[in-house]
Amino acid sequence: MPNHRYGIIMAGGRGTRFWPQSRKKNAKQVLRFFGERTLIQQTVDRLKGVVPPENVWVITNADLQAEIRKQLPEVPKTQIVAEPAQRNTAPCIALAAQILSDLDPEAVMGVFPADHLITKEARFRSFVKAAFKAAESSNVVVLGLQPRWAETGYGYIEFPKNVKSGETVAAPVTSFREKPDEKTAKRFVERGNFFWNSGTFFWRASTVVDLIRHHTPKMATLLAGLPSFKSKQFGARLAEVYPLCDNISVDYAIIEKAEKVAGIALDDIGWNDVGSWEAVYDLASKDANGNASRGDLVVEESRGNYVNASKTVALVGVDSLIVVDTPDALLVASRSKAQDVSKIVKQLDAQKREELL
Repeated sequence: MPNHRYGIIMAGGRGTRFWPQSRKKNAKQVLRFFGERTLIQQTVDRLKGVVPPENVWVITNADLQAEIRKQLPEVPKTQIVAEPAQRNTAPCIALAAQILSDLDPEAVMGVFPADHLITKEARFRSFVKAAFKAAESSNVVVLGLQPRWAETGYGYIEFPKNVKSGETVAAPVTSFREKPDEKTAKRFVERGNFFWNSGTFFWRASTVVDLIRHHTPKMATLLAGLPSFKSKQFGARLAEVYPLCDNISVDYAIIEKAEKVAGIALDDIGWNDVGSWEAVYDLASKDANGNASRGDLVVEESRGNYVNASKTVALVGVDSLIVVDTPDALLVASRSKAQDVSKIVKQLDAQKREELL
């Protein structure tokens, strides 16, 4: 089976909460936040020993395709595919499944976000191996992350009450729960059988094609009409039909409607979705006053700040700031408002400030 195992990496996002460093042509997933490897390089690195590089596929966009090909020389260039339009995760995964099911009818695919951080890679790989094995007999396998707090920004997976985190045997998923309010999130964490939805899925490519055909027939018809991936007409035809696909997440489109959904309840794998500059601050090394920096930082009576700059930055009498400097833009934000950086990008979009996007 190992030769029939494929890693599908979703890398089409813009990472707007990481502006001004994250741009259309240099988005979050191709940036270095921790160490010398970018987030997408780390994603491929941790699949080693489970999925060979020649079985890795990346679904991205035209702005990032060239940079990702440059960063991942071990992955065949033709397998770094650009979506003609941004259409959420269901069309992205359906496209990958359509291609793989044609090339390898026995293909089993794991779907991985390109922009997560996982520090305990060996532990993660043991779960990935177990999930691939389970996907050979189940329709859908999902990875559930053990919640560390009552998070309201994630969806939850409900397992049977006797589930034990860290077991590598897949258990049936009782239900999927949408992002809860704070009271509900606290109840989920207290019950112990609710796990965060990691957005990492495993299934046979043929299973995805069947589920798409059953639950989103329009999308299925559009993608089924594509010529072979090796055909010279594939790219042109994809550009015609892909923008017509539904803009919908894979959770809503098929996973929450599928039968025989199984899940693995993970224990600690050192996971973080690196969702904002605040997450980068939380993970960074800090001085005695809680300041963190990527670059030269001099402080006086300043606490809890994060600085990312290529020049020396001096802070005097300020607390809990994010400072990110690039050649053409400077961000200064309160750490408590890190999620709102994306609102700046929306303003720039509305103003058609393409030079800053």
